[in-house]
Amino acid sequence: MILAKSEVKPLLLVAACALVDADGRVLLAQRPEGKPMAGLWEFPGGKVEAGETPEETLIRELAEELGIEVKAACLAPLTFASHGYDHMHLLMPLYICRRWEGMVKPLEGQTLAWVEPKRLRTYPMPAADEPLIPALIDLL
Repeated sequence: MILAKSEVKPLLLVAACALVDADGRVLLAQRPEGKPMAGLWEFPGGKVEAGETPEETLIRELAEELGIEVKAACLAPLTFASHGYDHMHLLMPLYICRRWEGMVKPLEGQTLAWVEPKRLRTYPMPAADEPLIPALIDLL
């Protein structure tokens, strides 16, 4: 089916990262009040800006959101999500990171949780994040 130009939704590229600690737990961040989808849990990351690679986006976003320094070599692509919302279509690669410098801290008012992989499904997430969980559970 070919859509008319007026029916095509803008594509939003967002990079996400599953930070995995030494105990095999994954970091989730809860979207703070005042943001779209407030209260839902997600993998840290953000919008890929013009001229950025997804890896550069994660290096920038993880520093801004969590105060940690990540090297591109420590980011390994795992899977991706492709999800249509009413106003746009989201494409989101998920990277794994097991090494970073600094202590993880919430710098944008978000609540953080280190979660065992088998418990990831107990945290309410945006629809786009849910398809990422099986690949993450299989890996860990």
